[in-house]
Amino acid sequence: MASGNNINRSAAHWHGWGQYVAIAAAYEAVYEITLYLSSPQFLLTTGLRLACMLLLPMRFWPALAVGECVPLLEHAVFCAPKFGIPWAILASVPTVALWWPVLKRVRQQGSLYDATGCPRIPLMLIATFFAAIITAGITTLTWVAALLHRPGKWPDHDPYQVFFSCLLGAYLGALTLTPVILALRERCGTLSLRPGLLWRSRLLRDVVWWVLPTLTALVWFVLSTENDVVRQVARLALLWPVLGLAWCHGWHGTALGGMMASFALAATAQGLLDPGMLRIQAVLAVVLSGTLIAGARQRWITSVRRLERS
Repeated sequence: MASGNNINRSAAHWHGWGQYVAIAAAYEAVYEITLYLSSPQFLLTTGLRLACMLLLPMRFWPALAVGECVPLLEHAVFCAPKFGIPWAILASVPTVALWWPVLKRVRQQGSLYDATGCPRIPLMLIATFFAAIITAGITTLTWVAALLHRPGKWPDHDPYQVFFSCLLGAYLGALTLTPVILALRERCGTLSLRPGLLWRSRLLRDVVWWVLPTLTALVWFVLSTENDVVRQVARLALLWPVLGLAWCHGWHGTALGGMMASFALAATAQGLLDPGMLRIQAVLAVVLSGTLIAGARQRWITSVRRLERS
């Protein structure tokens, strides 16, 4: 009997370690993809990191740190001669570890979902805001370390502008991925993923028939015009598909529309720090935050009324 118990404990032990390894490996693979697609004004890694830390049990957070640390260490080792040892040390720190105290407090405030099953969007936005500040801080410090290693070698930007750009990039990066992941998680839990049912989705049809063509045309217009005022107006028009999907489909529409508008806006960037795009990013961040809260609030009201009738 004792031998059987020992075998069971050993199997459970290795099963637990297997989960950690699997999560670390999967996170590392997806992290490298989002890192490749990111830029200082569009940090998709923030959205991936936030979604994982909000949805996974906290006991798996060390696995996320390990998965994030591997590509960071590799990059830091290869680029240390170019940017310096202080830069390499800062660049190799996994941001998951820096978020840990703040996200732990957020998770202790309660579940991400309320009693009706609706996501607590204000809680998610609070986590997004503090995570964006921490991310912008470490990114700016890393940039300053590289600049001090070889003064005059790299473009000389105002550190405050770099911080503000990274702050918006981290905040929008989180709002680009995290709400979409939450929406997909909710829809996958209630709907079958058969192609026929997917095509009958009004949200998908709206995206295919008018959102994608509209965003594509606006991006082409922004890239082709030489007039700065017209360029800014066209960039601002990228918000209309977001508002249209939010009006028709609630916070799910906002999540998907926000992701697409963020990608479209990132495609129009001119240079590393585009001041014109920064202004539109600030407007997009406010619009996405407001429409997510409004959509989730309307969803909560609908759910409460449905429960009252039943």
